[in-house]
Amino acid sequence: MCGIAGYFSATRGLDEVSLAAMTNSLQHRGPDSSGYYRDDFSGLGHRRLSIIDLSARANQPMTSANSRYVIVYNGEVYNYRELGAMMTVRSDVSGSNQFRSASDTEIILEGFSKWGVDVVHQLNGMFAFAIYDKLEHTLYLFRDRMGIKPVYYYWDGSLFVFASELKALKAAGCLNLTYNQNALYQFLHLGYIPAPHSCYNNIYKLPAASYIKIDVTGMQIFKYYDIKQKLSNSIITDKSQAMVMLSDLMTSSVQYQLKSDVPFGVFLSGGIDSSLVTAQASMLSGIKVKTFSIGFEEFSHNESTYAKAVASYLDTDHHEFIVSVKDAVSLIDKMLTIYDEPFGDSSAIPTMLISRLARNYVTVSLSGEGGDELFFGYGFYRWARRLSNPAVSMSRNALAAVFSRMSSRYQRVSRMLDYQTDTFLPGHIFSQEQYYFSMNEIKEIANRDLSFNIKDDFLFNDNNVLSFSGVVKSGSRVKVSERKLTPMEIQALFDLQFYLPDDLLTKVDRASMYYSLETRVPYLDHRVLEFALNLSPSLKYHNGISKFILKEILFKYLPKHLFERPKQGFAIPLNKWLGKEMKFLIDVYLDEAIVKKHGFVDSKQVTALVEKYLSGTEYLFNRLWLLIVLHHWLENNKMSYAAETEAGILRNS
Repeated sequence: MCGIAGYFSATRGLDEVSLAAMTNSLQHRGPDSSGYYRDDFSGLGHRRLSIIDLSARANQPMTSANSRYVIVYNGEVYNYRELGAMMTVRSDVSGSNQFRSASDTEIILEGFSKWGVDVVHQLNGMFAFAIYDKLEHTLYLFRDRMGIKPVYYYWDGSLFVFASELKALKAAGCLNLTYNQNALYQFLHLGYIPAPHSCYNNIYKLPAASYIKIDVTGMQIFKYYDIKQKLSNSIITDKSQAMVMLSDLMTSSVQYQLKSDVPFGVFLSGGIDSSLVTAQASMLSGIKVKTFSIGFEEFSHNESTYAKAVASYLDTDHHEFIVSVKDAVSLIDKMLTIYDEPFGDSSAIPTMLISRLARNYVTVSLSGEGGDELFFGYGFYRWARRLSNPAVSMSRNALAAVFSRMSSRYQRVSRMLDYQTDTFLPGHIFSQEQYYFSMNEIKEIANRDLSFNIKDDFLFNDNNVLSFSGVVKSGSRVKVSERKLTPMEIQALFDLQFYLPDDLLTKVDRASMYYSLETRVPYLDHRVLEFALNLSPSLKYHNGISKFILKEILFKYLPKHLFERPKQGFAIPLNKWLGKEMKFLIDVYLDEAIVKKHGFVDSKQVTALVEKYLSGTEYLFNRLWLLIVLHHWLENNKMSYAAETEAGILRNS
């Protein structure tokens, strides 16, 4: 796991000082070594966290055997040994392959030399890498299928700059940046800014499963993989067959992801997803597995006892940390800055704490991200099912009116039912399940028309048949499977494309890499993903049981009684703390003067929200949290929206 940075321009590249500043801003991602490459067109920088082949031979930038290509790379490719066996790079007198290193970096590089851009189809892993062709003066920039590893890029038509994190682009010191107003309002709706957007104009997130090719003629973006094109017209319905297939795939994925030349462990929450990963890792590892969990002093949010029970049964080397409000408060400022743009998932705080704990013992940790999205683990999916009921849909306005006059709990249900006929329902369901602002609420609090639509990549006909608006070159539309998706499948597909990469994976990447800890995600092996996409929904949600097939597999490793409880999630009790120990955040960042200064939302409506929350309407806590995060970010960028509009340009701040 590492940090990468670089640039390309035929007319105005960056100097050595700027490239070094970008690269060194990523030192937390790679504390073990650094390196650079530059020529008249391109520059590459790398910070290394040594995981596979700890020797200097695996340092980067790395040049290919034929001296034509140079790579900087962040991530892990787990099938690198198999790929290496398919290549001849150099031969000794016996005719055997001679790689300079034992690293996966060299395998990707020599694979590109052999197969070109098609090498990406051979890779099983999480990755972001740039390869520069010194002969053709062409730069290629790739991101993995699910967007596990981050890539940001700046493009103004002549200068292209990229990095693992947005802070590195700002460290270049010469980029013209303005606020992306629509993206900041998207944040209020979703709690994150969805790719390809960022908080700035001219800076973008490279979408998952895409690559950029840039040369003296310009830039092109290609989509090399799309999960919607992996939907089959036939689905797996036999439970016994499905259990064997999924168990084998997960075992293979976990076995792949245990490959490491440094100590490893597992994040263990005590829930279904992490417990299965822990059970399989314990079975496959030749040593006792280290496990890590976080608990909370607030009993309603404390799952640490369940994690401890799982760890005890599996006989792991278990470590836990019980979080107090003081621990959380101590990390708030760091949490609100390491993501570089507004990021509203408050579970980033316990993720940072567990990463800090784990880094005391290991350099690599496995995590359970992806299980909920692949196997219907969230409440989102049940809401998608309910709202698809014609009786509910037809009477939703009347029901919303009734619930709005009831207690706080039912007022939240009223918000879920309050949507327009043209509303993009997956986004609305997600937003309201998370207690965020609805589109209607944002229009009211923003006092302006909104010109964004998160539906851009989703096109449905009247029968809910899915097609895809592609990113390939001109953005031509590609028709895919004619399979009719259920509402739960549609909601899950939305989460896989947006919530997972732009919230959950972003959260884990920044939180863990802040402490120089690599985190791997076995559920997001593309083989597991493709299996789950074509698994019957009845095997995911069965007789009211979420993640049914996953639980059936888990119960072959662990007793069922350890999991007979409601799903809790990995979150701090923000609804309680925000009105008490963390109220200072409201007092500082939602102060009327601060809100007016930035002019992004109506200060009177913000004050009314605060008063309503403090008087007992508890479900508003996450709306206030988003407003706190937004104004913290605006304050730290030292320029108000109103001032920026007048000035036109925000120089790096």
